[in-house]
Amino acid sequence: MRRDDETILSYVTKKRGHTRHITLIDPDKQSPQVAADRACVAIEAGSSMIFVGGSTDTPDEEVHATCVAIQESLELRAFAASQSPDSDEDYWKVPVVLFPGGSHALSPAADAITFMMLMNSTDRRFLVGEQVRGAPYLAKFGVDALPTGYLVCHPGGKVGEVGSAELIMPNDTELVQAYSLTAAMYGFKLLYLEAGSGADRQVSPELIRSARSTEGLTLIVGGGIRTAEQAKIAADAGADWIVTGTLTEDAADLADLSDRISSICSVLGN
Repeated sequence: MRRDDETILSYVTKKRGHTRHITLIDPDKQSPQVAADRACVAIEAGSSMIFVGGSTDTPDEEVHATCVAIQESLELRAFAASQSPDSDEDYWKVPVVLFPGGSHALSPAADAITFMMLMNSTDRRFLVGEQVRGAPYLAKFGVDALPTGYLVCHPGGKVGEVGSAELIMPNDTELVQAYSLTAAMYGFKLLYLEAGSGADRQVSPELIRSARSTEGLTLIVGGGIRTAEQAKIAADAGADWIVTGTLTEDAADLADLSDRISSICSVLGN
């Protein structure tokens, strides 16, 4: 849900003094209404942004339906809050941002998109090809682009395989620093370190600290983070944002999801 007081990019890049949390919702893993319910629970539990995407082959119809359902639910919550003197409608004005598997997974209902270059891919399609295909549609839709350098780290998972990524290993600190400097010189505003969806380990704190040494980048870290302890490791290493997705899918129900996200957001100071 687009905020009135600032651009999505400024909302994402503004330093808040603590690490913030993003809930990633994969449209391929649940119905649009279930996705909307999960998004609202996540925000109540402390999430500050919703990513929509993840799977590489989800058609845009499913992505769009999911974005619409989430936006409608947030608008209803914001309206209800505006009618109560004890509630703040801005609490529900959380950006819904596309995290696409490619140019096929777009929606005009999103507020913004992580417009990414998979920097350590060996396939031109993920360096610039998908971006060239998607840019005209994003311009037509009026979806804000968040310029993002995307790095897949070991173990990498399916995204590393599909994206033909030369995985960054846990001890490749000089390499990740070179990539982060390159991202800044290209003018990217965000740098995303990804261990892979459902990864059995998270991005190493050494890599996060090395990327953090480059000024001017907002650092997003995801993959393999399921517990508050893991989230704190990434936050202490310098992540500005923590992304969890598998955690949402593995929750037994909405109450369990709320507990899991609340525990993470609590250690992050949200």
